[in-house]
Amino acid sequence: MSTNTIISIRGLTKTFLSNKNTVTALRNIDLDIKKGDIFGIIGVSGAGKSTLVRCINLLERPDSGSVIFDGRDLTKLSEKQMQQERRSIGMIFQQFNLLMQRQVWKNITFPLEIAGLSKDDAKSRALKLLNTVGLSDKANSYPSQLSGGQKQRVAIARALATNPKVLLCDEATSALDPGTTKEVLALLREINKTLGVTIIIITHEMSVIEEVCNKVAVIDKNNIVECGNVSDVFTHPKSEAAKKLFFGEGVKDKSFSKRCCRIVFDGSSSFDPVIADMILQTGEAVNIMFADTKNIDGKAYGQIIIQLPDGEIAQKKIISWLRDRNLSVEEVSDIG
Repeated sequence: MSTNTIISIRGLTKTFLSNKNTVTALRNIDLDIKKGDIFGIIGVSGAGKSTLVRCINLLERPDSGSVIFDGRDLTKLSEKQMQQERRSIGMIFQQFNLLMQRQVWKNITFPLEIAGLSKDDAKSRALKLLNTVGLSDKANSYPSQLSGGQKQRVAIARALATNPKVLLCDEATSALDPGTTKEVLALLREINKTLGVTIIIITHEMSVIEEVCNKVAVIDKNNIVECGNVSDVFTHPKSEAAKKLFFGEGVKDKSFSKRCCRIVFDGSSSFDPVIADMILQTGEAVNIMFADTKNIDGKAYGQIIIQLPDGEIAQKKIISWLRDRNLSVEEVSDIG
């Protein structure tokens, strides 16, 4: 294992017994996550992603394979040793999992109490973390008095209480509205940058991957089918599962009768009206088949699929114009 790798999974398989039948949740998973990554694991419901994240900290014990965390194979540790290692692996959940009868600061001190820290030291740590997540004024509030985004911030602070090396996020933004999701993702990005915590994000939402992750693994039918830099996998998806996730629901079942191309915006260009400018400057009209773009800090992210006009000269003119602006352009036909 590379010295820069904090988690290395090899040959991991997990099955469950259901109605006397054996159901395979994960099959022969291999995965490496480097220190400092914001690593996304994406897949549709039932693909196995939540089981995978629970196997990383052995909340679910795999049937076979190894989970090597910071040089130690967790599957070979005793329960007492595993409890110690879990202090280095924080976790946040979709439904926050806060203790409703405890004040906010006491929610954060809970794992510290288990670790044996004094009450005064635990409270001091909790108040510092509340400042980190922007909730200094909510220390004495109860979870029922908080919004969903505030609850998730408290959950993040609690997960950071024991100074973890890795933070696992299992669909952590799925219960939040889009605006609050952006705020929570921005907080995770800041935590990764300032504290150096490696973050693993489990999600079914491509927008979450695009916004915050630098690496991504695509899980489909209980196995990893594609893995790499987000920009590479998004720009040139190889597996059918990745293509369906990245092309989006609005286009995955279409089969184009004419020549089409996909324009990918990976943040290297400004958020300008590219298609309008292209039509004005080339004098050639196109049909927009699908579009999913967003403006993040003045940069363009997402994709547009256009149907090119008839005539090879017109088609070459458009493709050349796009590539001259350093945009990623690839031809597509049937992506269903």
